[in-house]
Amino acid sequence: MGAADDDALARDDEKPQHRVYLDAYWIGRTEVTNANFARCMAADACRPKIYDITATTYIPYAVHPDYRDYPAVLNEADAAAAYCQWVGGRLPTEAEWEKAARGTDNRRFPWGNEIDCAQAAYYDCTATTTAPADKNGPRCGYSYSCQTVRVDSHSAGASPYGALNMAGNVWEWVADWYSPNYYAVSPMNNPIGPADGQYRVLRGGGSKSFEQDLRVTARAVGRPNHFFDSQIGFRCAFDAPK
Repeated sequence: MGAADDDALARDDEKPQHRVYLDAYWIGRTEVTNANFARCMAADACRPKIYDITATTYIPYAVHPDYRDYPAVLNEADAAAAYCQWVGGRLPTEAEWEKAARGTDNRRFPWGNEIDCAQAAYYDCTATTTAPADKNGPRCGYSYSCQTVRVDSHSAGASPYGALNMAGNVWEWVADWYSPNYYAVSPMNNPIGPADGQYRVLRGGGSKSFEQDLRVTARAVGRPNHFFDSQIGFRCAFDAPK
């Protein structure tokens, strides 16, 4: 886990590289969709403070019929955790997320060591292909233009375990609190991050991210309640039966 010493793009908080052992687990093949998150809200199990489905001047991205299978943009870590609990799971730990994204061969991206637009939705691709903003059209968060893609897209960018869009599309919440120095003291077995903190860890990069942030070791942070257009989504993990 973590970046190698010779990775010129790695930040200090991605090091030192260290060995981690994890119990068996399942992880979502895709990010959670708008359609599925809407079911959780209908069941009154998910109660995000910011998830606009009531605006009258445009059709929100969250409920637009063309975006049902796109990632739920959710800027609150607790609401993401509530959804995962509702479906019998939890947010993945940072270590679980990284293993699902990279496998065990030290690759830079989920699919290998090079990157192009066939494998992920990120800035180099979305910045040149997005149509002019429609101020009355569906929005992704608070942006006039939606640059995300369907959660089952980019099959060429699948991870070694078949997980899709673990790089690009939306940043993803994980369960861990953030500490820049945690890797130096991380336990070898099933690390779960610091006991507390001010920020949660985000992984994977989004459609507005540069290549550096799509690397499988890249870490970002966010307040548990972001409340702005940050293009954050999530996927769930599940304990494997003993």
